[in-house]
Amino acid sequence: MPHTVLLAEDDRAIRNALERALTLEGYQVMAVADGVEALAQAHRNRPDVLLLDVMMPGIDGLQVCRVLRAEGDRTPVLMLTALVETADRIAGLDAGADDYVVKPFDVEEVFARLRALLRRVSPVEAAGAPVAEAPRALPERFIEAAGIRMDPQARRAWRGPRELELTRTEFELLELLVRNAGIVLDHSTIYDRIWGYDFGPGSKNLAVYVGYLRRKLDEPGAPQLIHTVRGVGYVLREN
Repeated sequence: MPHTVLLAEDDRAIRNALERALTLEGYQVMAVADGVEALAQAHRNRPDVLLLDVMMPGIDGLQVCRVLRAEGDRTPVLMLTALVETADRIAGLDAGADDYVVKPFDVEEVFARLRALLRRVSPVEAAGAPVAEAPRALPERFIEAAGIRMDPQARRAWRGPRELELTRTEFELLELLVRNAGIVLDHSTIYDRIWGYDFGPGSKNLAVYVGYLRRKLDEPGAPQLIHTVRGVGYVLREN
């Protein structure tokens, strides 16, 4: 069965071009022109993935994402944005988006990011169906390093006694770092493990996610846990 994409883009030319390209790529596309229609369509026919323009009149892409996440909808969201500042990208992640593409974009990059998002979710999650609450974790299910404790099966994480509220991508990035604590992971390795492909040397995607994860991990007076090894990558350690 082809994957279903809900595309919300107010620019008619971009919407039509993306709809044609996605259809030729084998996706079933539901294309709408604004956030109100996007929410209505998502409630009627849950897609496998959402492709949302950030800047739309009325309800924009960020608001659509916030509403869906507040409802417990975990369907992957890929944002289309003309905003390139780090703060703007962080706002998208804060709203619950999983990834973003900056305009103007290459349609092949959109395809690659959609494939990566769809690989990272189970069939149940991708369909937007309810996910049963994870059973109580057993001790052997936990992984721990540098004061971080994680339960990968329940997808929960703590720094000390404080539970961390993480998006799917943030959790997977932190889990990768915890499992390789003390080892410097280069950019290409992280991109391959988390996104399934390398965005290239000019991409700021990883730096944005690391920065956002640091904001959730760091505590006043406590050591920083994620360290940058300039020109190489990142490592998790307490000092």
